[in-house]
Amino acid sequence: MVQPTNPRIDLNESVYTLCKAHPGLADVLASLGFADILRPGMLQSAGRFMTLPKGAALKGIDLAQVRATLMAQGYEVVP
Repeated sequence: MVQPTNPRIDLNESVYTLCKAHPGLADVLASLGFADILRPGMLQSAGRFMTLPKGAALKGIDLAQVRATLMAQGYEVVP
């Protein structure tokens, strides 16, 4: 029997791409301090070119904490 794999979060992908591929991810990111992601239009505009590392640097959020939280939520984080 094949074990199901965890949803994969590639830190090189845009936030828009990640949120479209993983429903519910936007809420997790908002809880980490990326609250603007829930504002209408933000995901479709800034989210199309913003990656999680860039966003974390911009918001002053520790990327290690972002990784840890995503993994605790059941995501596989790469690279």
